[in-house]
Amino acid sequence: MNFDLTEERQMLQDTLRRFLAEAQGDVWSGLAELGVIAALFSEEQGGFGGAGFDLALVFEELGRADLSLPLIDAVLVPGRLLAGLGEDVSGLMDGTERLALAHTEANGRYDLEWVETRADGDRLSGEKSAVIAASTADRLIVSARHSGAPDDTAGIGLWLVDPDAPGLTRRSYALAQGGEAADISLSDTPGTRLTEEGFDALADTMAAGLLAQTAETLGAMETALTMTQDYLGTRKQFGRPIGSFQALSHRMVDLMVAQEQARSAVILAAAHLDHPAEERDRVLSAAKNILGRTGQLVAEETIQLHGGIGMTDEYALSRFAKRIVMADHRFGDTDHHMERFIALGL
Repeated sequence: MNFDLTEERQMLQDTLRRFLAEAQGDVWSGLAELGVIAALFSEEQGGFGGAGFDLALVFEELGRADLSLPLIDAVLVPGRLLAGLGEDVSGLMDGTERLALAHTEANGRYDLEWVETRADGDRLSGEKSAVIAASTADRLIVSARHSGAPDDTAGIGLWLVDPDAPGLTRRSYALAQGGEAADISLSDTPGTRLTEEGFDALADTMAAGLLAQTAETLGAMETALTMTQDYLGTRKQFGRPIGSFQALSHRMVDLMVAQEQARSAVILAAAHLDHPAEERDRVLSAAKNILGRTGQLVAEETIQLHGGIGMTDEYALSRFAKRIVMADHRFGDTDHHMERFIALGL
């Protein structure tokens, strides 16, 4: 099988990598001008990409860079959700608008179908947890239940809500890996109904977000390993680079093998994004589990191979390590996806 990028994707990768290496000022607008955001959407939705490999390419490059941009949460997930419902997402693609999806709830943890927020007509009441990019969102997409028990897949609707709407409060806080999230309270808050049957649309867009997260983690792992390899080649002890010591070189080889296994998992997940839901979700769960386990190994080993400097805030490796470790808690952790993989296999 040929794993080479197409000519168009190779050009996108080269352009994006150069831009991120020299990024200054308003990076968000720069990504929009380059067409990077439009690459996350299909031609039918107004973009020019939207396939699994387009998403994987863009977010792997973003993961490689020393930047913290909520592109998954402010563009990809809410944008693909809106586009899938036939809504206009041109404001997202040209960089003039940002959205956020308020879906997760404290009692639901990683269960996509768990929604306790209630809808009475177009009035919403409930609590949403850890909504990333909510503090800068121009609009919120809120999931709420108009019928059924909290864990039913049916009866989940989606509403567009103004962040300044009456009855809505946001409590923002910083994230360990960079950026901000917010807990949102809704009390008889008005919204504009998008659909009353939103579970399938949520499942599809969360699958895209999960793929993007694994690709971003892979990119961060690549940079962490490159930094570690360079450090082992320059740091000297007893008059020779410490990378020449057999014990350290063996540990580095183990990390590079693990990274290649993770890359294979991301490639397989990207290829299955448009497959039937059950097959897609099984492959995505396998990839997320592999990236979670490999990411923890890479974060711990690269810091240990650096020694004390690897833990300092001034050194970029510590920021990459935080992003890699905390990525395991996005879209379901290793344990959740192992259970999901087993359940889907049965």
